[in-house]
Amino acid sequence: MRALADLRVKIFADGADKVEMLALAQNPLIKGFTTNPTLMRKAGVVDYTKFADDVLKLITVRPISFEVFSDEFDEMERQARAIATWGTNVYVKIPITNTRGESSQDLVRRLTDAGVKVNVTAVTTLDQVDRISRCFADGVPGCVSVFAGRVADTGRDPVPVMAAAVERLASHPYVELIWASPRELLNIFQADQIGCHIITVTADILRKLTLVGKGLDQYSLETVKMFYEDARSAGYSL
Repeated sequence: MRALADLRVKIFADGADKVEMLALAQNPLIKGFTTNPTLMRKAGVVDYTKFADDVLKLITVRPISFEVFSDEFDEMERQARAIATWGTNVYVKIPITNTRGESSQDLVRRLTDAGVKVNVTAVTTLDQVDRISRCFADGVPGCVSVFAGRVADTGRDPVPVMAAAVERLASHPYVELIWASPRELLNIFQADQIGCHIITVTADILRKLTLVGKGLDQYSLETVKMFYEDARSAGYSL
């Protein structure tokens, strides 16, 4: 197992809790940040622009993604161009399709031609990777977020999919692959092993980083003690 400090994959914190984000900004392991409307709603964000402004006052260098929230491509484009003005470290998240399943390829092409850094999100198939990768303008940084966790939720092994996505993006040197929606800490090391550029990690998984390299015998003993103490505290008897 590679040491955390030696990982090649970049760990991005995925969330919208402002206090938590600003605390993670002090952690040198965290190389960037991602948000989305679902995470923002869960965190109680009510003013999108104010939230972004507050965060960007302190996160000024590391990449951070903010997502459009329209379902119409014209309005998506207006929102994307506005978001792109918020900072040089800002990436605009564009969904791979709208809710009608219509591709966002043309929009991604227009935005990247204009120099907007785009993070295409909610990707789940290699066909989508192939089609959207051709829409990025040469020389403009961008990301493709493949939701490996959701692939795994369907009973499919995401590792071969992500490894193939790495290969398919190799001819697009300015486009980075994101392993999105990981389900466990192990995914960080899997992403690193296949050469994935970035993995987005939620706070609940990030809290497990202290377990990396922990002795398994010690972990076993701690688990036994936990069961014993919980049974004793509950006053169980037979």
